Amino acid sequence: MMSSRLNIWMYSIFFVLICVFYKSVARNRGTLMELSLQKYFSILQTGKTSLVYFSQDVSLDITIFLEELKKAAGPLHSYGISVAKVNCAKEEASKYCGKENDLTKAYLFRGNILLREFPTDALFDVNAIIANVLFALLFNEIKYITSLEDFENIENAMKGKTNIALIYVRAIGTPEHRAVMETAFVYGTAYQFVLTTETALLEGIGDENSDIISGSLFFFHCKLVLDLTQKCQKTLLEQPLTILNIHRFLKLMDAPLLTEITDDPEKVSTIHLQLGLPLIFIVSQQTTYEADKNTAEIVAWRLRGKAGVTLLLKDSSDLNIPSHANVIFKRAEKGVPVDFLFLHDANSIVSLVENSVPIQNNEPVKEYEEGEMETLNLGIQDDQVVETVYRDRKRNLPLELIIELTEETFNTIIMNTSSSIILFYANWEAVSLAFLQSYVDVAIKLKGVSNMLFTRLNCGDWSNVCIKQNITEYPVIKIFKAGEKPVIYTGMLETEYLLKFIRLNRISCPVKIVTVEEAEEYLSGELYKELTSYSSVSVLGVFSSSMTKEKENFIEAGNSLKGYVITGFYSEEDALILSKKYAVTLPALLLARHKEGKIDSILLSNSDAKDIVQIIKSALLEIFPEITVENLPIYLRLQKPLLIFFRDGNLNHKDEIEILPLVKQKRLETLIPCWLNLKTTPVGRGILKAYFKHLPPLPLLVLVDPHVQGQVSAFPLDQTINEKNILLWLQRLEAGLESPITTLSDEEWKPPLPAYNFLSRMDATVPYTEIAQFPTKNVFRCAKTTDLQQHDKGHSEDKSVIGKEHA
Repeated sequence: MMSSRLNIWMYSIFFVLICVFYKSVARNRGTLMELSLQKYFSILQTGKTSLVYFSQDVSLDITIFLEELKKAAGPLHSYGISVAKVNCAKEEASKYCGKENDLTKAYLFRGNILLREFPTDALFDVNAIIANVLFALLFNEIKYITSLEDFENIENAMKGKTNIALIYVRAIGTPEHRAVMETAFVYGTAYQFVLTTETALLEGIGDENSDIISGSLFFFHCKLVLDLTQKCQKTLLEQPLTILNIHRFLKLMDAPLLTEITDDPEKVSTIHLQLGLPLIFIVSQQTTYEADKNTAEIVAWRLRGKAGVTLLLKDSSDLNIPSHANVIFKRAEKGVPVDFLFLHDANSIVSLVENSVPIQNNEPVKEYEEGEMETLNLGIQDDQVVETVYRDRKRNLPLELIIELTEETFNTIIMNTSSSIILFYANWEAVSLAFLQSYVDVAIKLKGVSNMLFTRLNCGDWSNVCIKQNITEYPVIKIFKAGEKPVIYTGMLETEYLLKFIRLNRISCPVKIVTVEEAEEYLSGELYKELTSYSSVSVLGVFSSSMTKEKENFIEAGNSLKGYVITGFYSEEDALILSKKYAVTLPALLLARHKEGKIDSILLSNSDAKDIVQIIKSALLEIFPEITVENLPIYLRLQKPLLIFFRDGNLNHKDEIEILPLVKQKRLETLIPCWLNLKTTPVGRGILKAYFKHLPPLPLLVLVDPHVQGQVSAFPLDQTINEKNILLWLQRLEAGLESPITTLSDEEWKPPLPAYNFLSRMDATVPYTEIAQFPTKNVFRCAKTTDLQQHDKGHSEDKSVIGKEHA
């Protein structure tokens, strides 16, 4: 009896211990489980998925990785994936414990079967961990492609079967990639998910913003396409790639394109209204049904994902609709009455909706006090360049074409090389690291070109060299040629502009022309034919042999324009031959415009080198230029109002007939007439929305005066853009008879976060033991002494004065 009770008591204790153990395991599945090697393999359940890191010696890098792994455990558990850290004892030898290489990897198992191994470098944060794990599990469901041909094959295969969600992300492991993987995990095979990281593929399907986005989703409606020769219609998700936005977007894509009703619009509710989008009713009658339905379908395709479209049959006498109304606009807000409108065409309906949709993420920027910097999360990047460098930090650049210089090799390379291109940079500075990619691209394009050496010098390591070279900012490009002064690149930090600069520096401008025949060859573009694609204008200074001072001024100007335009000079005894042929008095400039095939002449009269540089720069400007991000600063420096012709594409012949005569007749001399193509410069859409609070119908003529009162005026939308109407409109503006549509703010453009004062923290002397206790997660706090604070305060005042001078 006693023995039986003891057995029952023992079994009860054993049962409680088993329950505690399994309850502990179940509770820990949503966290990072820490197990021994033996215990881990003993509790593996067949068919269960787990992500495991086998740990031995924990370094600083691994500590950071384990922190991120711990964050990922909860979200992965919701997808049935457990996360564990297995502690490897030194005496244990297995396939996963022991080798040093194995300790820099994490492993994905399904039961006892190894599915995938990941380098810990690829799992750099919680987003990368979740994205990579789900991507591996969805390998068969999500197609990863790299070319337009791959996508076209998938598109043809899916026609008549299922719809396609094509997703672009800048890199694997980004927050956008995670959002897509989590959504795809839930939706499964409802759609064919396709993933790419190639911007060229986006350009192939007609995406205009592929160079500035961090992620995008195109929904291709292929399920109802039965004709293999017909393209699938596509709809773009215009919000950022987040789980909520993607889910909402897919819900809208599943909604019917067009519905037909006969009910009271006030009582109608659809998925669009439930998701906060407006509903458009196109009023139809039996006599116009086919035409109205056709218009409704056109509008529905253009507004898909932005609004619902319904065809309202007005044959019922119960409907209280004004006789003039052909469109009814219903907002998502409850209690707001519907609007009865009369609109002329589909474009008007689309504009109505797009103008009514509020701009998202329009929150005011918070200004931080100096003392608040310590509490900011510095892991959140406040600059697009910094963000790009952060996301691409694991990407290795092919630096074998670029020689790394040191203090010892710097002078040797310059002295023994006919042409050395040196990038002065700092390896901790974001712009330097971003520009390094462009620099490598140029080196690749010019690989094999003789007498050209690409090098780089890290000013963080060799500050003495940079000080001697007067490098005060990063990055800087200098070209050193034997027997010549070094040339500094001051253009845009972009591949094509740097390539043009280096190409044009291959010739030593200004070139000395010695015969009339050579001068004609130079002006025709034949002398430097291979460079005309980089410089569409060649400048020739023509001087008599006695004009020594004028020639010297031109040579000085030509030297300062090296790399930006081809310049040459002719000063022989027979210079009058060119003077007579081109009907110009010496000294003179001849500008050969190779694209137009014409030569302009400009008289030089008492012009010093600076004047000549300005004359050449002004002459290089087009009379009716296309405004781009790159050339806008050049035209703003002219301090004139901008008369901008906004177009959704290139200029056509009609535009040129109406506007160019005004320019050529010099009737717009007080303005800078120009045009902007929204397809090649998509930032123009943001500009128009800032002016009008919505995107107005195009084409559109706008006068912007950013220099005086900051007024923005728009050409009347109900008038035809022609020569007569433009002049009348400008006269009315000058007389004050037209009101501006908006006024530009005169507030300073400030960064979203203040600059982090590294200098005030660099020289602080603290014991090593205190340094070892610094947090490594987000914010680094440094001890400061009273003297150091006072010293920094004085320096910050000096810096503020310098900053104002530069501004």
